[in-house]
Amino acid sequence: MKNFNPTIELEKRIGNQIYEALQGEVVEELMRKTNVSSDDVYMRSRMEGNCLKVQQDLLPDFYHLCHEVKHKLDFDEAVDFYITGDAEINAYSISGEGGKPHIVNLNSGLFNIMNQDELRFVVGHELGHIINRDSKLKHLINFVFPSDDSQHISLRYKIRLHDQLAELVADRYGYLATGNQNTCITAFYKMSSGLDLEKMDVSIDTLLANNNRALDFFIHDNGMSIYEHPVNPIRVQSLNLFATATSEDELNKGMDELIGILLRGGASEIDEYISRFIVSAGVIVASQNKDHINDDEYKEIIDTLAGWQIFPREYLDDVVNSGDIYDTFDQTVEKILDIDPSKREGLMEYMIDIVMSDKKITHDEVKTLYKIGDYLDYSEQEVAQAIAHSIQTKFVPSLESIC
Repeated sequence: MKNFNPTIELEKRIGNQIYEALQGEVVEELMRKTNVSSDDVYMRSRMEGNCLKVQQDLLPDFYHLCHEVKHKLDFDEAVDFYITGDAEINAYSISGEGGKPHIVNLNSGLFNIMNQDELRFVVGHELGHIINRDSKLKHLINFVFPSDDSQHISLRYKIRLHDQLAELVADRYGYLATGNQNTCITAFYKMSSGLDLEKMDVSIDTLLANNNRALDFFIHDNGMSIYEHPVNPIRVQSLNLFATATSEDELNKGMDELIGILLRGGASEIDEYISRFIVSAGVIVASQNKDHINDDEYKEIIDTLAGWQIFPREYLDDVVNSGDIYDTFDQTVEKILDIDPSKREGLMEYMIDIVMSDKKITHDEVKTLYKIGDYLDYSEQEVAQAIAHSIQTKFVPSLESIC
């Protein structure tokens, strides 16, 4: 077994960004002082009252399995293991608060279809979430955003990407707990299908062949993995790379291709064109008769782009540096209107928003809007009406101009 570090650099980077954005250090201190950890008391009460705690005198074999995995992963913090009577094929972990033991729970349905080695993988996977501090970050996110709907769309994308990468990291811990790649693969498919694969006479070779076929779809046919857990083809290939790569470079190169799939956040081909339009149109409008884009205009471009790209600043730089910004604008407008002509009004509105973002409206900017409007098949009167409407509904004069 190679001695690769199970962490993924991008997962750590995004996790730190989310933590800082949510003011993690301050909020966690407030949570402790205001006894928000009562959720922890509620959860432990439920586990102690309605679940079976794994203890040496009660479930000695599984108790030893759990602690053997814990020792193998060199994790010495206290963990309480539970089994819940639930047919759903699932497991979860909860980070302990205030020095209390962490919690790892396995639903009873897992014991009906998994062998001992596969259970080791599941336990190792859940301990991996605790070791990697995913459970702690999730607790912070759930406190700040009790509902996903309250998250800014850009932050929601980042949280989703972090969740997916964290699953791949936890898979690596599960592999380290077993040392058997095939065991991990059968565990993946048993959890996703709910089937006892041995009973169904499904071989590992058949599973791998099916996985390779599915992976080819995600790599070459723009398949997307847009849920909290990565799709199985990505998880299997990620673990295969971790288990068989001969160098860090080989591992990272293979992971870059898989992470590229996870970065596909949009739902259709038009999304990439809209992203490129946001950059090119924003830069063109904001840079009229100026040698740089001011902070307000830059923020407007980034905030809009954040609804379409997980790393909006990096994406903006890539588009600006990739070629002539006017050519990019021409090409993206043509593509967008060819795919969905109804987007025309939204494109015009965005450019007007850029003009007004610095609380100033110049004659040169209005002339540029007329030119772009003509490109979008708007008359000058229609552009003027659109600008006037935005002034009446959105424009806020700069206080500096009247002080």
